[in-house]
Amino acid sequence: MRQFTTGDLNKQVGDVTDAASREPVVLTRHNKPRFVLMSYEHYERMRSGGDPRRAHHISEMPDEHAELFDDAIERLAHGEGYDDEP
Repeated sequence: MRQFTTGDLNKQVGDVTDAASREPVVLTRHNKPRFVLMSYEHYERMRSGGDPRRAHHISEMPDEHAELFDDAIERLAHGEGYDDEP
């Protein structure tokens, strides 16, 4: 995630908002993260839960994802990896 200072926001509002239109950006003040700026569309997807990139805590992982995860861990444990796939 890109970072800008709050001063950058004042001086380069176009550059900062352009970056935020592509992905959320962090605004820092005194070298500490203070705000996140993102497009309204990204905010709405996040707020509504419509973003398919949702992360799950392992205890809340959907069953079909848990099965895929378990299978992948098992293959790695047996020395199989990405290079083994056709």
